[in-house]
Amino acid sequence: MRDTFVKTLIEIGKADKDVHLLTGDLGFGVLKPYWEQLPEQFTNVGIAEQNMTGIAAGLALSGKKVFTYSIGNFPTLRCLEQIRNDCAYHNANVKIVCVGGGFVYGSLGMSHHATEDLAIMRALPSVVVMAPGDLTEASVCTRAIYEHQGTCYLRLGRGGEKKIHESIVDFRIGKAIQIKEGSRVVVFSTGGIFDEALGAVELLNDKGIYPALYTFPTVKPIDKELIRGCAKEYDLIVTVEEHNIIGGFGSAVAEVLSEMSGNRAVQIKIGLNDTYSCIVGTQKYLRNEYGMSAEKITERIWKYLYV
Repeated sequence: MRDTFVKTLIEIGKADKDVHLLTGDLGFGVLKPYWEQLPEQFTNVGIAEQNMTGIAAGLALSGKKVFTYSIGNFPTLRCLEQIRNDCAYHNANVKIVCVGGGFVYGSLGMSHHATEDLAIMRALPSVVVMAPGDLTEASVCTRAIYEHQGTCYLRLGRGGEKKIHESIVDFRIGKAIQIKEGSRVVVFSTGGIFDEALGAVELLNDKGIYPALYTFPTVKPIDKELIRGCAKEYDLIVTVEEHNIIGGFGSAVAEVLSEMSGNRAVQIKIGLNDTYSCIVGTQKYLRNEYGMSAEKITERIWKYLYV
């Protein structure tokens, strides 16, 4: 997703000289094509993410369209006050980009595990929160936040994500995308963990269960209309996120369901069960350890339906 984001931003930046990218002294291998082609639209502020965010707000309030870029929790949790007070409160045109959502940097420990960011960022008034599930979604999400007036958060994977879509027609912020039709069960996924959600659906197909599957590139504003429709059509809604189950994507879906009457569906939230990871390992290893692998998702759904 990182390379797709940079490629898309270069295209945008060449067409709009007001676009500016800030980095906190990292990502040079990924960002090199950008600064080589758009050197006047790039600034390395050093290892100072709070300062980076303040500078971004100042540039935005001067008419620039600013993207900040760093890994994991660094552009979000480390500078939350600056995002809230300098950017969001002023509706500044700052687009905060995190590379490495969830357990991407699993071997570096909990300081690098971005597992609370969706909850915290979506709690800030007026901030758009996006978590693309593949390369195509990463590209259209980048363009969407560029075109959106105001502060946005874009959560990316690191790289190697599967491609879901060849193209996306009529992409809009706040709209989910159907991947598979199904019956009885519907799976909602956000972010790079989509490959595990898809894997679970395929494993369930082998068992004679055919869930519907949707990807949610936008966590906020959430697609209320789609959720309400699914709540009346399916017996079970399963939300999958590489994130704490408290306050994140699953909670956003639950908030919609809680305001409805006559729901047919029950919701299961799959994610990190309100804990910090006290172990380290690859992203794949940690997903399985914390119940987010395709196999563990399949087990959870099967147990609900038949045990």
